Amino acid sequence: MAKHSKSIPGRGLRVADQIQRDLSEIIAFELKDPRVGMITITEVQVTPDYAHAKVFFTTLKDDKQAIQDTVTGLSKASGFLRGQLGRRLTIHTLPDLHFVHDNSTARGIEMSRLIDEANATRAKDADES
Repeated sequence: MAKHSKSIPGRGLRVADQIQRDLSEIIAFELKDPRVGMITITEVQVTPDYAHAKVFFTTLKDDKQAIQDTVTGLSKASGFLRGQLGRRLTIHTLPDLHFVHDNSTARGIEMSRLIDEANATRAKDADES
């Protein structure tokens, strides 16, 4: 029994990866909601009991209205998406999907800009000395 409990986290990661691949394909080719533009699913986190899946995504447009429209569209389509996932996955419990905008890329770009700015200021100060 202990051997089985150790394999569950690995299985959870595999299930999350498969959900990510399948959702990306379903959203790109089968979802017809105009509120959902081009998105990239960056990560899926599944609870240990597979009851809930948190789906992180990024959008091409990073303005608040586009993100809100995308979240609304994905939330309204979650029943359809679950149904399509159910046809592709063979797991006992199909998770409820919760969509969350992933702003890590925008934060990374901003941090990079700040670092470049600090380095430029530092180089300028060194030249003046």
